[in-house]
Amino acid sequence: MKVTSERSAPQWMKMRRFCGYGAAIAVMPYLLIKIAWTFGLFIPTEQMGDASWRAINAATAVLAMVGILLALAFSRPWGERLPAWLVALPVWVGTGLLVPMLLLAPVLGPAAMSRDMAAGAADIWAYEQIFVMVSLIGVGIFLPLALAGYTKARWPEALSGPTDMELPGHTRNLQITLGRLIAAGCIMLGVIKMYWAAGGTLGIHPDRLNDRDVWWHLLTLSTGAWALAGAWGLLVLICRRGSRSFLPPMVAAWISSGMLFSYNLFSAIRNDSESSPEYPLPRVLTTEAGTVLGVMMVMIILLVLHDRRQTLRGKP
Repeated sequence: MKVTSERSAPQWMKMRRFCGYGAAIAVMPYLLIKIAWTFGLFIPTEQMGDASWRAINAATAVLAMVGILLALAFSRPWGERLPAWLVALPVWVGTGLLVPMLLLAPVLGPAAMSRDMAAGAADIWAYEQIFVMVSLIGVGIFLPLALAGYTKARWPEALSGPTDMELPGHTRNLQITLGRLIAAGCIMLGVIKMYWAAGGTLGIHPDRLNDRDVWWHLLTLSTGAWALAGAWGLLVLICRRGSRSFLPPMVAAWISSGMLFSYNLFSAIRNDSESSPEYPLPRVLTTEAGTVLGVMMVMIILLVLHDRRQTLRGKP
């Protein structure tokens, strides 16, 4: 019976299972390296032996373990019985971290290795970076696909249907008003980041112009691009026009909100953030703004999804 059920399962269910296991396997090298760094083993630079860096490595190791559990939950039916918040919160942060990094990894990986080796990092760092990048790329490919299959089974309203659906609820005006303010903030942040990525110097410390390496330019460009994509996605979700299908704006807004929150939060707590080329005030303002915008954006997304769920289930 089990074999028959497996053969008759839809293709997306088989994809969900395969990609879930693939993501769990892919994250293992990253997890092992982070555990080693937490205990002070195979550390490539003296700076990474500091207590703050070891704490960050311990936190990311925990996130990696959570990622493995999520990947297994996405691939098995028992995962659909987990509390929604227990799944949604790490998925939101995880997709915000992984998907943008997946697009940048082919360039950022070699750039990071060259930069660190030039700064005197140990030779083992190059091999560790390769394992980290392989894990990030593997998880960045497999986990979203497993998540898509899981979401299709548990929350179909998040992936399907037209955008211009008539929705019930009493938060419509709040969604439009607050959503437009958030979109305006994302556009402003995106323009600033794109300006810096293109070489603009307003807000950059003159003595640190040479610190704007490939890594900084690409991360700044990525933040700006995702902020603009998130503004578009959010406006489409609340105004219900601009895309016939609900999926593209939903994906853009979801990844953008997670990216703005997670990347800017990490930048705020990172112990070497003072070495950024921006002046302190614009750096703090853009970092804090990105974190707040990401949280506010996902709140609007959840309101929209709640209304769609009520409509698709035929509830008034």
